[in-house]
Amino acid sequence: MNIAMWSGPRNLSTAMMYAFGARADCGVWDEPFYAAYLAETDLEHPMGAEIIAAGETDATIVARRCAAAAPGGQAHFYQKHMTHHMIDGMPRAWFAQVQHVFLIRHPARVLASYAAKRENPTLADIGFTQQAEIFEQVVAMGLPALVIDSHDVRDAPEAMLRALCEGLGLAFDPAMLSWPAGGHADDGVWAAHWYDAVHRSTGFADPEGPLPELPSELDEIFAQALEPYERLKAYALRLQEV
Repeated sequence: MNIAMWSGPRNLSTAMMYAFGARADCGVWDEPFYAAYLAETDLEHPMGAEIIAAGETDATIVARRCAAAAPGGQAHFYQKHMTHHMIDGMPRAWFAQVQHVFLIRHPARVLASYAAKRENPTLADIGFTQQAEIFEQVVAMGLPALVIDSHDVRDAPEAMLRALCEGLGLAFDPAMLSWPAGGHADDGVWAAHWYDAVHRSTGFADPEGPLPELPSELDEIFAQALEPYERLKAYALRLQEV
């Protein structure tokens, strides 16, 4: 089984990759389209030159690999995708060959975390509108589209991971609940900039507290991101379903 986990940045996405990477039967791929996205857009990102040098910049090749078996020969292939990397022109026919999950997080939490790492974020940077658009495309193709909220995962990791595995038709593995500190062998080169907190972790963080207060300059972006978040939230797996 190939699993495409669609997320924006600062959204528990690396911890979820570590959870699947802790399974002996699952290979993982960290942000497959990142190098192609940067090469196509010429955007300035932290470690941009290193990302392009280390990754595959031909999106067609990346898409073909996404539809193929895990390079390590595992039965399952988990792919951590950033929704904002799927710009116009990126190949999408491979969508029909994978299982899709949409990892969402309240935009106030995303913006507070993102702005601490990269100044002046834009709506395009945080991926909410792209996430809703990809969700709608997957549904229009007649494909299953699971939605899971990172807040719920942190509230009840085992219960939510069991629900997610059930939705995928995948047996739950208790190994998903913990991993060694220090990162994963398949981390992208950008881990040095973005993954400091998750590298210190050995499992999912404690439940989240109240929503953070955002500076006024982020109010407009927050309002624009809230609508697509709430649209997908309506489809999210619920704890009472477990």
